[in-house]
Amino acid sequence: MTGRLPIRISDEVTQAVADGRPVVALESTIFTHGLPRPRNLTVALEAEERLRTAGVVPATVGVYAGVPTVGLATEQIKELSESDDLDKASLRDLPVVAALGRHGGTTVAATAFLAHRAGIRVFSTGGLGGVHFGASETFDESADLTTLAATPVTVVSAGVKSILDIGATLERFETLNIPVVGYRTRKYPGFYITDSGHEINFKVDTPEEAARVIAARDGLELPQAVLVANPVDPAKQLPPEELDELLGRAWAEAERRGITGNASTPFLLDFIQRDTQGRSLDVNVEVYRGNVRLGGEIATALAALRDEA
Repeated sequence: MTGRLPIRISDEVTQAVADGRPVVALESTIFTHGLPRPRNLTVALEAEERLRTAGVVPATVGVYAGVPTVGLATEQIKELSESDDLDKASLRDLPVVAALGRHGGTTVAATAFLAHRAGIRVFSTGGLGGVHFGASETFDESADLTTLAATPVTVVSAGVKSILDIGATLERFETLNIPVVGYRTRKYPGFYITDSGHEINFKVDTPEEAARVIAARDGLELPQAVLVANPVDPAKQLPPEELDELLGRAWAEAERRGITGNASTPFLLDFIQRDTQGRSLDVNVEVYRGNVRLGGEIATALAALRDEA
């Protein structure tokens, strides 16, 4: 337990943070809600193993039996990946899920919050939430935005999910003073695709450059996250023209069925998965692998920078 909120941090993570060794936080919704069984468990355990092989401590984050946990044990990951009765827990949901003693997969917002509470500086995920189309009327924006505006972690992602209003999301990042840097590119990625068609102002070319940006943010005592946008390999993306056509049909079907609000995202993602006969899931996994690898490299560079200091 830590502080006033009952957060459990594994001994391995606690010691690694205290020693200044590289640690990377991993969210749990990718294996509780994002991928089908048994692939979800395979991907979750593979991500941890890849980090360990690189000399980085993995810290998978989730809610187990009502306890927000940073550094889930393998058996806990297995149980969460096989459970049908668990919640998708954003930051606002943590106290409710905790009080009711439920299992929960943590979103980007909840994972970032818990990772920061545990002293972890780098968090790898797939895609971020953002501004939904029509948000000027519905006010439908992800809690990731406001949480990352007040949580000084580093989030490695492949941009925001392709079903979102990416231009509006980038504007919100600017308004919230959240720095966005591309990894070896100024073309902002769109999760399933390498280039969303939107330019960003800055890029870093090495993990060491990313580490210096993070150190400068910390030196200025700014509260915002640093977002590192890491595009999927162009050879492994969904063809952009195919995705455009697919999204048009997905939105039309959602409108025909009257699907709006929170129900839109799972419907659209499921539509994409079924229409591509699972190819979108393959891209999802490639995106995640790339972000886990880069997150480990940045965490290692941060640890080296600390040693130098």
